[in-house]
Amino acid sequence: MKTFSRLLALLALALSALPVFAQNKINIFVATGPTAGVYYPLGGGLADVLTKHVPNLNATAGTTDGSMANLLLMGQGKADVGFTMADAGWDAYKGQGKFDGKPINVRALMVLYPNRMHVVTVDGTGITKMSDLKGKRVSTGAPNSATQIMAYRVLEAYGIDPEKDIIRERLDPGKSVDAIKDKKLDAFFWVGGVPTPAVTDLGATPGLKLKLIDHSDAVEAMVKKYGPLYVKDSIPARAYPGQDGANNIATVWNVLVADSRMSDQLAYDIVKTVFERKDDLIRVHAESRNFDYKYQTPGAAVVPFHPGALKYFAEKGVKIN
Repeated sequence: MKTFSRLLALLALALSALPVFAQNKINIFVATGPTAGVYYPLGGGLADVLTKHVPNLNATAGTTDGSMANLLLMGQGKADVGFTMADAGWDAYKGQGKFDGKPINVRALMVLYPNRMHVVTVDGTGITKMSDLKGKRVSTGAPNSATQIMAYRVLEAYGIDPEKDIIRERLDPGKSVDAIKDKKLDAFFWVGGVPTPAVTDLGATPGLKLKLIDHSDAVEAMVKKYGPLYVKDSIPARAYPGQDGANNIATVWNVLVADSRMSDQLAYDIVKTVFERKDDLIRVHAESRNFDYKYQTPGAAVVPFHPGALKYFAEKGVKIN
């Protein structure tokens, strides 16, 4: 009888402890981007890796319009981790541009990979250079995306007013591709990794010939006005079906960011896990190959690094001045 009572007592003790374990489970939301871009699959892969390899963490990823939306969600306390372009992150941190008067307390976890501006069209639209966009039906990106911010800055550098000189649409890359196929759109802007699935889809469409428009000449004016956020870059030939030559472009870095209120330990665990499970993320998307300690600089991240991230990088001998 005493043994049975002791067993019951132990069972009761074990059951009473279960809610404690449940309370220790940390749930975070990872804000990504449109389903036809790179942020979305990479964010899903990141959430899976974190859930599997960080004890007591459950990470969930969800689609959004992109950088601006992710930063706004973070400001509203609805996202814990997000993908953003450095220029959008800087505007959010400073409370300027689209975030006018409403700064977001955002911190960098790590610099990810270069985000390459695509100006996409097809043969038959009459577009061979940037000035040809005037009067055309052009998507500058989804409303709450950093594509829209950068697209406006590229157009501005060429003296093109996106509100007056083009017939402006505001579509994500997937919808832009559909609209071009239906001959309802002439061109679209998209800032993303290479390859971006939607652009690959357009290039592989029978009867259409993909064209990527050079615009690296815009970088000098963009840097002069907005600071050293942008660099001249190129999309290599044959990165997409039907792309015969290299495309000279403007590039900005992608950054994984977190709410400044995230604990130092969680920030440390996230960055550590990303670097330790890098091969898992490469299998999700090839841009993960660019995750590198050498890119972890204030100039690339723009916003301040989270203390937990700094702790990890310090352990790895990475000096972030």
